[in-house]
Amino acid sequence: MALAFHVEPDTYDKVATLGDAARFDLCSEACGTAAHRQADDLGRWIYPAVMPDGKRIELLKVLMTNACEKDCGYCANRAGRCVRRTRLRPEELARSFDAMTRKGIAKGLFLSSGIVGGGAETMERLLETVELVRHRYQFRGYVHLKLLPGARRDQVERAGELADRVSINLELPTYARLHEVAPHKGRDELLDPMRWAAGFQARGHGRWAPAGQTTQFVVGAGEESDVELLQTVSHLYGKLKLRRAYYSAFQPVPDTPLDAKPPTPLWREHRLYQSDFLLRQYGFRWDELVFEGGLLPREADPKNAWARAHPELYPVEVNTAPRATLLRVPGLGPRSVDRVLRARRDHRVRDLGELAALGAVSGWAAPWVLLDGRRPPYQMALW
Repeated sequence: MALAFHVEPDTYDKVATLGDAARFDLCSEACGTAAHRQADDLGRWIYPAVMPDGKRIELLKVLMTNACEKDCGYCANRAGRCVRRTRLRPEELARSFDAMTRKGIAKGLFLSSGIVGGGAETMERLLETVELVRHRYQFRGYVHLKLLPGARRDQVERAGELADRVSINLELPTYARLHEVAPHKGRDELLDPMRWAAGFQARGHGRWAPAGQTTQFVVGAGEESDVELLQTVSHLYGKLKLRRAYYSAFQPVPDTPLDAKPPTPLWREHRLYQSDFLLRQYGFRWDELVFEGGLLPREADPKNAWARAHPELYPVEVNTAPRATLLRVPGLGPRSVDRVLRARRDHRVRDLGELAALGAVSGWAAPWVLLDGRRPPYQMALW
């Protein structure tokens, strides 16, 4: 399909247009709504973002172009949709970003793009841009670079040498599900860059893309279940050492094939994030979680639902239970559990007040614990 670009005469206007077009991608750890963005005096959109180390910075989140030859049914930038198209040349974007950093407007870069002329050709323009940012303009801060479907192996390797973090969006948990809504995306053009990235990262000893690789799913764009999503994510965490997954509740975009599809409720996205934390930080397996008809229950968070399904394991004695067992207690997280383990070396934890002082949500934990052999007072919450 031939694509025509409408090139704005004003670079800043193009940056604003392409920054707005990038808002649908959550993999930058940036907020995705306009309410969280701020515009400087030239109208360029900057997103407050949380970095992998927990620090907050102002991030320029932008596309090289919002033209795309792919026709993904959920995407605002899909081919054939009536939307103003524009693009930035590598030098144009690199120079604009340098001006923003010098003025203190932006302190990091998230760079992605629609695909024109194939993934490898478009990937080359992304790499050229970051090469300029790093070498000509000597930027040493945070860069998150998208790996485009169809990128070559050598391009993936160079991406991790230049960027702190890389990502490619799988969008749906299986290729069959993806094919339903994005028939022109191939399985291997998505998975090969992820596999190559995992290999480069393993051999790079923390120097290749030190913040790791991530991916994103559009929850509810297809007919996928939460079981499918979490099974796929669990595989990616185990086999490809994915740093983390992001979940974006599907919201219909006008003038797309899915514009009549109901939006995915935000509670489903929230439950997936809670379950994802259990997989990454609490030692849970995906097949241990409680599902109802393939979905996580709306009425209870996944950890509480698991505890209710295993009454034989409770109550847990806080003063003697191992770390793995304490992590299964609602209201206790990795930090509070570590504090409990340190505290009980010196004395026994005897009341809910001390448990709360150690960082636990004591009201949630109370029904599931013993404190020095005693059940603390509690009222079991409803589902």
